[in-house]
Amino acid sequence: MKRFELHSLGKWIFLASLIGLVAGLAAIAFDVLGQFVLRFTLGQFAGYSPSEAIGEHSRFGHAEVAFSPWMVIAVMTLGGLVSGIIVYTLAPETAGAGTDAAIDAFHNKRGKIRGRVPLIKTIASAITLGTGGSGGREGPIALIGAGFGSWMASKLKLSDRERRIMLAAGMGAGIGAIFRAPLAGAVFAGEILYSDADLEADVIVPAASASVIAYSVYVQSLPVETRFVPLFGAGLDHTFVSPLQLPAYALLAVLLFVMGAIYVRTLSGTQSLFNRLPVIEHLRPAIGAALAGVIGIGLYYALGQQQVLLSVLGTGYRSLQVAVTSAQTIGISFLIAIALAKIVTTSLTIGSGGSGGVFGPSMVIGGCTGAAVGLLLQSVWPDLFTEPEAFAVVGMAGFFSGIARAPISTIIMVRALTGDYGLLLPTMLVSTLTFVLSQHFRLYQRQPRTRMESMAHRGDFIVDVLEGLQVGDLYQRNREIVLIPEGMTLDGIVHRLAYTHQHYFPVIDADQKMVGIFSDDDVRAYLYNDTIWSLAVARDIMLDNFLSLAPDDDLNTALKRFTSHNLDELPVLDPDRPGVFLGMLRRKETIAAYNQRLMELKRTHSDEPETGS
Repeated sequence: MKRFELHSLGKWIFLASLIGLVAGLAAIAFDVLGQFVLRFTLGQFAGYSPSEAIGEHSRFGHAEVAFSPWMVIAVMTLGGLVSGIIVYTLAPETAGAGTDAAIDAFHNKRGKIRGRVPLIKTIASAITLGTGGSGGREGPIALIGAGFGSWMASKLKLSDRERRIMLAAGMGAGIGAIFRAPLAGAVFAGEILYSDADLEADVIVPAASASVIAYSVYVQSLPVETRFVPLFGAGLDHTFVSPLQLPAYALLAVLLFVMGAIYVRTLSGTQSLFNRLPVIEHLRPAIGAALAGVIGIGLYYALGQQQVLLSVLGTGYRSLQVAVTSAQTIGISFLIAIALAKIVTTSLTIGSGGSGGVFGPSMVIGGCTGAAVGLLLQSVWPDLFTEPEAFAVVGMAGFFSGIARAPISTIIMVRALTGDYGLLLPTMLVSTLTFVLSQHFRLYQRQPRTRMESMAHRGDFIVDVLEGLQVGDLYQRNREIVLIPEGMTLDGIVHRLAYTHQHYFPVIDADQKMVGIFSDDDVRAYLYNDTIWSLAVARDIMLDNFLSLAPDDDLNTALKRFTSHNLDELPVLDPDRPGVFLGMLRRKETIAAYNQRLMELKRTHSDEPETGS
């Protein structure tokens, strides 16, 4: 694998195919486990088996048990407790919405996600959603796919940049599989990483390859009759009939913006509130689940319909199904109640640390809000607004586009979920308007605005400044460097360190070739265990897989390697004689060269004569 270049298309298709295969299998496992938990918890003990969207496949039959509203609360509380114990004991980073954790790993953790994360996220999310927690499936499966991509890259010893690409490809593959929308998954992987109109173009092709494979694997687990049916069923064919409708859609965008602001502020406020609760974090998801259950049951008794319970708990896709097919059967007040209640129950479930996604609830909130607006407009002007369900479809896309800062992938996603391609124009209008209006708040807090603010691209934007400068022009050849033989004992190393201010120590073999490096911090870890001073040698504490430079490397390369691993010095080796040590280049010397070149460029620019009319 190391012989392939980064730009090798064959390499990326091969790696992405492996990621897609595992992501597809993980999506099947996640779906089966979630439905299993639902059947043998809420179904078995509470007689509650929520209906889902038309295109979904029920893998287990319904339990013939009488419905018990208060048993729903008990099951939800127990599910939150079990999920909280698993998450905060084994992998606290899997709490909450998984997409944000994947975004954070991409930008701030060099694309590294612990190997246990996919497994823990699968189990915890299946328990949370299977016991009635209000959340979606996209966050868990995104983190599951991202975790495997990161793990594979680490096992193959790929670079940080390649690991980030594989992480994003896994994220897109998971989304493309679980929602049966491979194109949307590929674009989502590149678009969701930034809050402004920016795109991580390098991940699109790997993510597309991974999504296709993941989708193809996942649909094999479904019956033939539903395998290629959109999630909300085939036959949705709403139309855009007149430009006179556009002002109404613009009004919808404003209302979606308001609902989005309420959703984001409620979710973040709930997270802050639970973080301040004087209880151990393991118990917080149980408290959130219990409160969400109380709200669901309270609305059930207040409105006298089990439909509201199906809407505010779990994914809520059944109410969304009705909103996009026959909104008149629900009514305006009921749709608004669902949207507002879904905001609260999702905030309690996810904000308390429950493991779930925020995309699914966003679809319900946006779709129900849109359907309510459509019904209201139909009552005022029935000849023009004949299909209130069209506003539900547009509302789904417009709501998430604004708060998630991902208009393109959301438009594609909603088209794939509904199979409705007749509303592209109003969907683009509403998604664009909500994207512009919602620029001061966002659902995923870990999104940087652009690549310029991302740690993943630190150093990318000073290429022209350092152009022409090479490592050989900068490192000090006459600087005396203490070299450590690989067989030197720790006792000898400790005494050698006492007489030098050197921070990094190259390790050489009997042929005087560099085989590793260690820092004084690596030695400091052994200072309080003098029993091994005579046993451990330099080879035991050195890092043999180290970064290095050649004299003809440019300073762009040097600076990227400094920043990618947060190093202060790098060894310079002779490219013609492998392993022959030439010297050390310091990070501060590189920064000084950059500052000097920048001053020269500014001076040159200021000396240029001004031109004008």
